[in-house]
Amino acid sequence: MRTRLIVGLGNPGRQYERTRHNCGFMAVEKLAGLAGAAFRKCRYAAALVAETREGDQRTLFALPQTFMNDSGLALRDMAAFDKVALDDVLVVCDELRIGIGQMRLRLDGSDAGHNGLKSIAAHLGTERYARLRIGIGPLKAMPAADDQRDFVLGAFSAAEMKIIGNVLESACDCCRLWLTGDTARAMTLYNKRKGDE
Repeated sequence: MRTRLIVGLGNPGRQYERTRHNCGFMAVEKLAGLAGAAFRKCRYAAALVAETREGDQRTLFALPQTFMNDSGLALRDMAAFDKVALDDVLVVCDELRIGIGQMRLRLDGSDAGHNGLKSIAAHLGTERYARLRIGIGPLKAMPAADDQRDFVLGAFSAAEMKIIGNVLESACDCCRLWLTGDTARAMTLYNKRKGDE
């Protein structure tokens, strides 16, 4: 049986639930819920995990509980225990450098300064894994470097939450296309920038 692993990045705890940095958690929680899968504590990794099975494919949905900067620990342990190939890993996270309302699916790439992705690359020993970045970029000017931490750990405004609600729906659709192996179609549909036709 083939096992595929979708990991949402975020920080555990009520104080972080609706913050910008927790978009990955939000998307994977929604995706698992739509699939009828409930999260439970993983017994072999520091994560909450949900599972579905369909035919010869098993899908794991994971929310690392290590805090963002150590996300790679849980992913490494799950991938090793469940014998998940790198091609069968998808990481969902926030991205400050992409405008809110947009997202990007890539099959590999750099961490672009994202500490969760940096941890994953360090623990997997490679950057060759798929990632879906959900834009949280501000509607106005990019915050100064010293203010970026406060920005990403801040809560979405009411107006932003309306946008994010729609984006999370699209993120779930994108993840489902990835699961069926239709990555090229997912990229065509969801990697558009504002103003693209």
